[in-house]
Formats: sequence, structure tokens, C-alpha cells
Amino acid sequence: MDPDEELAIIILVMDYFYRKLRSASRVPQQVMMFLLVVGHGDSTRRSGYEWHHSTETVSRHFNNICSRIVGLAPQLIGPPDFNNIPPLIANNSRYFPYFRDCVGAIDGTHIPCIVDAHLQPAYRNRKGYTSQNVLAVVDFDLKFTYLVAGWEGSVHDARVLREAMSDPAFSFPTPPGEKYFLVDAGYANRRGFLSPYRGTNYHLRDRTRLGGDRKKELFNYRHASLRNAVERTFGIWKSRFRILRGVPHYPLRTQRDIIIACAVLHNFLMMSDDVDVSVPAEEDGHDEDDMDQGGDTIGQDAAPSTQQEEGHQTEMGRFRDALTESMWACRNQN
Repeated sequence: MDPDEELAIIILVMDYFYRKLRSASRVPQQVMMFLLVVGHGDSTRRSGYEWHHSTETVSRHFNNICSRIVGLAPQLIGPPDFNNIPPLIANNSRYFPYFRDCVGAIDGTHIPCIVDAHLQPAYRNRKGYTSQNVLAVVDFDLKFTYLVAGWEGSVHDARVLREAMSDPAFSFPTPPGEKYFLVDAGYANRRGFLSPYRGTNYHLRDRTRLGGDRKKELFNYRHASLRNAVERTFGIWKSRFRILRGVPHYPLRTQRDIIIACAVLHNFLMMSDDVDVSVPAEEDGHDEDDMDQGGDTIGQDAAPSTQQEEGHQTEMGRFRDALTESMWACRNQN
């Protein structure tokens, strides 16, 4: 995190919460303590040493700033824009008109966490370390439009999404009408969620060795290229906030709030004109921790759990096939 980003965050916190408070002069120091921990990976002990405060004081300020930033989530992590075509799609012949109803991309990512011994089996992911499974929806400006943290690392991405959709408490932004999110092959291809063809080359790097069903490979290539927005968002987010590489031993609720606070600050910085954001180039950004299977091809679609879901998958399958045929017919025009 660079000085411009730190200054922008200090101004944000003061503007929203402390403008009329007598203690406003102390706010920059409190925010900097917070940023040293989340942005630079400092411990509370080291931060206290640098600011000449006790560990208890630093922890109190950290929790105070963190909770206030989490309170900004409804304002800075807003729902997707369901009414307009994203400029990235509208202005690119590779994506328009094929993905004109796409409103974002979904994926899960694992954030390392520390939990008590009796909770470790539930939080231990398939890579062998304990983590929270974080579900995120992003737009094509690389901002979060939805995020839910706190799920155990052993839980599959598809289950996190299913629970978020079924429980009103999670307020998941279900796409209306013909709108949909792009998802990877770990999710079902169903109404509101467009996944790539399974058993077909998917990664961007596979584009150099096309073979087999070239129509499906062309669709998967463009799908992966557009859905790469979520991987690029995760990349910026994790590189900016070093604490996400390994959250210290805070209470589990605080570890969850840190993840949300970092997402709020990420969105703020992405919207700030005063911050120069280094955006990773468009490439195959899949995180091995988030892949369900290795290799270049992926197995068969997961079986639908209800008759209604089966109907939704059949409907979305027909839509994907029609889109693929149209894309293939016009391939030489793009």
C-alpha cells in the first residue's frame, strides 16, 4: 500500500465519521495503526512500538477503525448494475453482443485464518491449511458488488453460493430476467449463472493449442477472458492488503470483519481519482487454491438437486449453445 492510498483512506474515515468530533486530531494516527497492520502486515506489537502505545491501546484502535469501515459496506459494496451493459462488454466485439446480459463474475477465494483446535477440521481446506472461504461478486471495473466471508475452508464454493441464495439474511443479488453472472466450472450452469463447457479447454493459456470441438473452445476462451475480472480483482485486493495472506490470531468474528473491511477499502480506492491503481494484465489468473480440479479439462456437470434446478440448467444450456453458435458464425468479424 503506497502513501497516496493511505492518505485517501485517512480522509475517507475522517469525512464519514469524525468531522465534527473533538478527537478528530487523533484519527489519522488511529487509521495509520490500522493500515500498518492490514496494509503492511505489521503486528500490533510492532505498531505499538512505532507509535509508542501499548498493545492493548493499538488493539482497541484497530477494532474501532475496523468496525467503522465495515459499517461503510452498504455504501461502498453496492449491488451490480442490472440496467446497463458494462462498457468493457459494449465496447469490445469479442464480447458484444454475446455477453450483453452479463452483469459481473463470481468466484470464491480462500483467506488463511487461525482457529482453535476443535474448529480446525472444519476450516482446513483441501490444500491442508485453515482458511475462510470467501464468496465474491465483482463487476468489470474490478470492484466488489457483493461479498460474504466467514465460511469454513472445507466448504465447497458451490455450497456457499447456494446458501447465500437461499438464505434471505445474506441478501444475495439474484440477477433478474435474462441477466446473469459468469461463473467457473465449479458451479452449475443454471438460470442467472453462465459457466463454461466442461470437458473442454478452459484456461486462457490453452488458446494456443485448440483442438476437439473448436466452437466450444472459442466460447470457453472468451468466457474465461471476461470472467478473468474476478481473478484480477482478487489479485489487486490481496497484493494491496498483506494481512489477507495470513490473518493474525484475532477472534474469528474479527478475522471475518478484517476481510470485509479490506474489500470496502479496495472499492473506495478503485473509485478514487487520486489513487493510481496498478491493474494486472489480462491473463490466466486462476488461483490453484480455488480450483476444484487440476488439468486442462474438467468433468461432467454436477447433478441438479431439484426438478426446478434441472429445468434451469436445461434452459441455460440451450442459451449457451445458441450463444456459442452465434459466436462461431461471426468469429471472423471479431
